[in-house]
Amino acid sequence: MTEVTKEQQTELEAAAFRRLVAHLRERSDVQNIDLMNLAGFCRNCLSNWYREAAEEAGLPVSKDESREVIYGMPYEDWKNLHQKEASPVQKAAFEQNKPKD
Repeated sequence: MTEVTKEQQTELEAAAFRRLVAHLRERSDVQNIDLMNLAGFCRNCLSNWYREAAEEAGLPVSKDESREVIYGMPYEDWKNLHQKEASPVQKAAFEQNKPKD
């Protein structure tokens, strides 16, 4: 791989992040519980990571603000538009695979 500077690495990582967020916004058919069951993270996790990074940088970002960055709208609006009730199978898989505290 070509050597990249720290600045270039940050730019590439930011571009990949923006593309992931755009992809997740486009794929509103994919439920958070499915993401959790398959990958161990979901949109809410991503918004929490964003908020934590902001806090580490000394930038106050609320939970609602970080979720809006990821969802592209207020979280409650996204839930009303796209979130479906999880099936018993999805819930059972989540209980089996959920992250340990």
